[in-house]
Amino acid sequence: MYLRIRNLCGLLGIILPWLALFSAGIAEHVGPAAQKEWWWSISATYYQSPALVGVLVPACIVLISYIGYDWTDNLITSLAGIFGLGIVLFPCSVSWMDPETPVGFFQLPMKTSNVIHTVCAALFFLAIAFNSLFQFTKHGETMTEKKKLRNKIYRFCGYGMLALMVVFVAARLLKAPGWTVMVVEILLLHLFGFAWLVKGEAFPMFNDEKPAAEAGA
Repeated sequence: MYLRIRNLCGLLGIILPWLALFSAGIAEHVGPAAQKEWWWSISATYYQSPALVGVLVPACIVLISYIGYDWTDNLITSLAGIFGLGIVLFPCSVSWMDPETPVGFFQLPMKTSNVIHTVCAALFFLAIAFNSLFQFTKHGETMTEKKKLRNKIYRFCGYGMLALMVVFVAARLLKAPGWTVMVVEILLLHLFGFAWLVKGEAFPMFNDEKPAAEAGA
């Protein structure tokens, strides 16, 4: 059961950007700014299609309901799920709409909603990076070679997410092309999804060999 939950969470993370891009891409984009910038971030697709809400909300529910190894594990995943819901409840700002436009579940001015959205997104990725670095890497008294390999993957994904967050901030400060945000977000979600799929034993080459009696059960 736990493996299915982990795999579901990882799968949702990986398909989110592509489903959001596809569904928003076939939608009608009103105005030159929307036609040019609709794909500059996954968050911006919120205004073009329901894919972001339809995929991120179930993923967050999975995170909140996930039962980990200890209270720390439960706390981190629950917080990640709550922050993820905040991304949906408080949409980002886009250039083709007035900053004072009421948006989201609470109908806040878009410029105010954007601040909360940004904070929630940062905390969401920090939480899942922490989970990958410090929770997934826990082990018992002995470690198999496959577990050592998995821990390397978890750390790669965790540190990769932290590095991409720095890249995101640098891109904003240096006013890099708008599409760089989308690229960073896709990579972030893929690292998140891959770590959870490995934890869910979705890739046999990374899994420990099970005893013959258990394997045949």
